[in-house]
Amino acid sequence: MKLSARLSVRLSALAGASALVLGAFAGAVPASAASSASSAVTPPDIPLANVKQHLADLQSIASANGGNRAHGRTGYKASIDFVKAKLDAAGYTTSLQQFSYNGSTGYNLIADWPGGDPTQVVMSGAHLDSVTAGPGINDNGSGSAAILETALAVSRAQLQPTKHIRFAWWGAEELGLVGSKYYVNNTPATERAKIKAYLNFDMIGSPNPGYFVYDDDPTIEQTFKDYYAGLGIPTEIETEGDGRSDHAPFKNAGVPVGGLFSGADYVKTSAQAQKWGGTAGQAFDRCYHSSCDTSANIDDTALDRNSDAVAYAVWNLSSGSTTPPPTGTVFENTADVSIPDYPGAAVTSSVTVSGVAGNAPSNLAVGVDIVHSWIGDLVVDLIAPDGTVYNLHNRTGSSADNINQTYTVNASSEVANGVWKLRAQDKASADTGYISGFKLTFP
Repeated sequence: MKLSARLSVRLSALAGASALVLGAFAGAVPASAASSASSAVTPPDIPLANVKQHLADLQSIASANGGNRAHGRTGYKASIDFVKAKLDAAGYTTSLQQFSYNGSTGYNLIADWPGGDPTQVVMSGAHLDSVTAGPGINDNGSGSAAILETALAVSRAQLQPTKHIRFAWWGAEELGLVGSKYYVNNTPATERAKIKAYLNFDMIGSPNPGYFVYDDDPTIEQTFKDYYAGLGIPTEIETEGDGRSDHAPFKNAGVPVGGLFSGADYVKTSAQAQKWGGTAGQAFDRCYHSSCDTSANIDDTALDRNSDAVAYAVWNLSSGSTTPPPTGTVFENTADVSIPDYPGAAVTSSVTVSGVAGNAPSNLAVGVDIVHSWIGDLVVDLIAPDGTVYNLHNRTGSSADNINQTYTVNASSEVANGVWKLRAQDKASADTGYISGFKLTFP
């Protein structure tokens, strides 16, 4: 994010996983005839591990190029080349837009997904440059990595949206929104009019995070609010970044804008800490524009939630989907659990459900995020507190990698409160992985 006036994850395969991303898996078999499990068709869960791998790659690029990825420095061009290579391999039409600022060449990267109505464009963007003081992993590797992984998820799903999808990574934002201004000013008015939504993601993994939503366009704002309401997470209107990031040139040109923000150098209040956790009296990001904005300067939970929100907005705003995410009370475990190769034992990830009256619902949403290089090796089960087993995945998917989907389980015969487990076991040799996340959503 541009300086304010007051301051002066591995992706192994790009194709073959569309059914998993869209939640179209249909082979879940229950433990008893009275129960059933089937997948829900929803926007994809963006794998946190993949987003974090992109951040690790950006950190490596900075470390190899003087400790930053700033405009005019070799680290920025290396960052652009890194993102472009991922998108080219995924089937995007990419273009580099060059501009000059402060005697150096700058670059914007534009990526278009084939198809969709070209007169109805949904565009998502993030600035890719850092300040010279550090590698810029939260500001703004976080937004850049999240939209990159969302773009790759579009490719994995082979999404065919009603509207045209476009992504952008901006240069020289830290010097005054230079790249995005150049793009807007050099796009003819007739073409700008085709952009029906510009979504901006600048700092979405702050280590002491808040959940802020832009309030510039009511439709875009409500899309994000609906997502977070479904997770039971309160949001606030974003004010810290007004005019300070790449949505501003679009807004000034009459394009509807929206976006997310997890906070920069403003201080978290006691009320916000009570609402979101974290530390009151401390900045949302104490490493803002500093050398310590490294890969250690990220809150995984905020990054995971916000990355999923990016995908939710892209899917809904481009496809006209009205399918909401699971709504209700969420119990989640995001700790990684390694899955040993065959003949290793089964492993589990657990969540403790409390405060839910009576039995579990007949439509219990089970969110599964497993990173694995051959999901046809895996058997994945949900285990209720009384030990009842509900099979979710039984060695299907062949050589596809990663399970990122939500299953719906009829668990109405189970008492809701207690320890629920996600169990995974590798049943064939040569491939490994880990459970990245497991969550239950009680409506």
